[in-house]
Amino acid sequence: MRHDGRMTIQLVGVGLGRTGTMSLKLALEQLLGGTCHHMMEVFGHPDEVPVWDAAMHGEAVDFPELLDGYCAIVDYPGAAVWRELTSAFPDAPVLLSTRSSAQVWWDSASSTIFPSTQRPADGDDFSQQHRAMIQAMFDRSLGVPVDDAEGAMAAYDAHNAAVRAEIAPERLFEYQPGDGWGPLCAALGLPEPSEPFPHTNTREEFRSRAGLD
Repeated sequence: MRHDGRMTIQLVGVGLGRTGTMSLKLALEQLLGGTCHHMMEVFGHPDEVPVWDAAMHGEAVDFPELLDGYCAIVDYPGAAVWRELTSAFPDAPVLLSTRSSAQVWWDSASSTIFPSTQRPADGDDFSQQHRAMIQAMFDRSLGVPVDDAEGAMAAYDAHNAAVRAEIAPERLFEYQPGDGWGPLCAALGLPEPSEPFPHTNTREEFRSRAGLD
């Protein structure tokens, strides 16, 4: 589970999935010179799955150990345990990525991450275990079935409101897709790269990769 051991979490992203987190992952990796944790990393490190599953069920997890070698974290599954992560890395700025409205977020999530996790498992142990972890993650972060549009949108708004209420204003910054390098670089005290900000994992790209079309 350990990675290169030379990095530690320098930014904690607490925005739910489908808030531009894959683009943020690539941007943070360029800025910080390391690997940013994201759900995509869990697919490549199946030994993380039982630890994340324990976290989703409220068990104590050594997050510095789990995330050793990563430079930042965004997206699920971390967003579901954001209180624990922001406590585990108290010196890291906190990034709340959002969409312009709960409806915009729902339209994206309900056509990508939610249906991709509802398909029949392929039978291998990792797939079954990963699926169970993801269900626990949605239960923890949303508290409603993923096909409950009104309930999910209310949970999305409640999540963002809780982050704004509980994280000190001087530590928190917000981000929406399209904001570019500025907010990230300001929070990290880094100069803005000359290269264009990475934009990836559009709805169409996700659906094609996940075999949803």
